[in-house]
Amino acid sequence: AGLRRKNRVHEDLEFYSVMRSIRAIESSDICILMIDAQQGVEQQDISIFNLIIRNRKGCVIVVNKWDLIANKGSNTMKEYTEVIKAKIAPFNDIPIIFTSVINKQRVLNVLDAADEAYKNKNKRISTSKLNDALLPEIENYPPPAIKGKYIKIKYITQLPTSSPAFVFFCNLPQYVKAPYKRFLENKLRKHFDFTGVPIQIFMRQK
Repeated sequence: AGLRRKNRVHEDLEFYSVMRSIRAIESSDICILMIDAQQGVEQQDISIFNLIIRNRKGCVIVVNKWDLIANKGSNTMKEYTEVIKAKIAPFNDIPIIFTSVINKQRVLNVLDAADEAYKNKNKRISTSKLNDALLPEIENYPPPAIKGKYIKIKYITQLPTSSPAFVFFCNLPQYVKAPYKRFLENKLRKHFDFTGVPIQIFMRQK
């Protein structure tokens, strides 16, 4: 609460309100990012989302005032969700909940989603489970060879960090590019459910 679009921030009181909100993000575990359904996703919303992710915080997106959207069809919510996911890509494994706070619609769903994201943020996966799940995926779709050199990922382990981070040990870590790291992240999410939480992936020499 307290964040307004940049062109509306004039007074010192509002400036300090913005700073307080930023500090709240930095000191939180899970952030609930509220979007006005009538205004849609604005650049300020994207900036706040990026700040949340840069700080490795969990996130739930809430589209409020959904009751004020006229002419809702059977696919309106799905289409709105796809627009949001496109704007926050590539990290869009985020719960998106449509609410009407004034009508008390789905408010408890927001708290449930935040609780689930918190559990995912603190989830620990054993090294044996990681390797059993991911090494076959890697074998089926290995990193592309670069300059005639083949990359061999040998094992994976989770780091003891405050948000999910995984290290993949391989022979040529410098040749593993961003698209393949996204593939690895997607497989982690597929097997272990890290919805609402950013994941860090590191490649290390072995």
